[in-house]
Amino acid sequence: MAGGLSTVSEGTPVPRRRAALAAVVLGVLAVHACVTQGVADRIGDLGADAAMPARMEVAYVRDMALSAPPPAAAPAAPPAAAPRPRVVPALRPARKASAPPPAASAPLPDPVVAAASAPEPVPEPASAPASAVERVAETVAAPASAASAPAGFEWPASTRMSYTLTGNYRGEVSGSAQVEWVRVGSRYQVHVDFIVGPSFAPLITQRSTSDGEVTAEGLAPRRYDQDIRFLGQSRPRQTIVFDAGNVVLANGDVRPTLPGLQDTASQFVQLTYVFSTRPESLRIGGSVDIPLALPKKVAVWTYDVVEEETLHTPFGPLTGIHLKPRSNDQKAGTLSVEMWMAPQLRYLPVRIRFEQDPQTYVDLLIAKRPEIAN
Repeated sequence: MAGGLSTVSEGTPVPRRRAALAAVVLGVLAVHACVTQGVADRIGDLGADAAMPARMEVAYVRDMALSAPPPAAAPAAPPAAAPRPRVVPALRPARKASAPPPAASAPLPDPVVAAASAPEPVPEPASAPASAVERVAETVAAPASAASAPAGFEWPASTRMSYTLTGNYRGEVSGSAQVEWVRVGSRYQVHVDFIVGPSFAPLITQRSTSDGEVTAEGLAPRRYDQDIRFLGQSRPRQTIVFDAGNVVLANGDVRPTLPGLQDTASQFVQLTYVFSTRPESLRIGGSVDIPLALPKKVAVWTYDVVEEETLHTPFGPLTGIHLKPRSNDQKAGTLSVEMWMAPQLRYLPVRIRFEQDPQTYVDLLIAKRPEIAN
């Protein structure tokens, strides 16, 4: 129409059309803003969930005194004929045992990714009256209560153990490590810290933390976190959450819990509790079962008590009782951990060795007397 306003086909004037489009654009922007804010809030929530518990701090004021070891337990009777082994059943209900999943994360360059890659599940003799899981349940249900513990047993005061690290990874390596046990009331934390290489330019650093509660049956982990840096680059944190009846692994799998279930940091102090309350389990030729939650699986490991050794430390000789994981069903190249527990130092680990193969290992030896808090 000449001289009139131009219109769209429906007869809507252009200015009105532009106003309608502007309203639509503003509406879309508002929706996007709400969604973006929601995503940001969710990310914030996830970040809060992922944050590690605050590290409990204590003041270490004195060195732990050496104590006389308890009388040596009688050696275990030699086994009869070696029975044919069978593999411990998988922990998933109603599922057959399967080959264990590959070790978490990287192959090695993580020779010291602490116990995060423990030995493979332990085979059980076919003639054994109970499986490893059943043995653990019986042990925890038996005289493991505070009332039945040896008279005078008390958890150690907060303790820090320092180690000298030596080893081999494409050549000799050295460094330092600490295992720290902190207890405040009924809450505990166990920290395992590694530095491989010089402190000013480490090859590998790792911090593992177990956070949980002290109970009449020992330690009850609630959460495990592990942070690793390799050549200055951080790797994704691995977190395990222990819930009532279940454990959420670092890969997201949910598995049923086991009686006395530990993580790879808490096991060092839990073994101290086991040996303090049941020293007969340290007899040469005996063994101890420890259920462990790892980033990708839950299983029971058996440590054999293989021998008693004299360890030469900077503050004198110590008796170390050597615990070695069984390896009947262990695949070549799987990282294993061995421990030497010292009766003179409340059964704390005075030497720890992590080995992937004879050419790839780290060895920790106590560097000074343990430091304790009031």
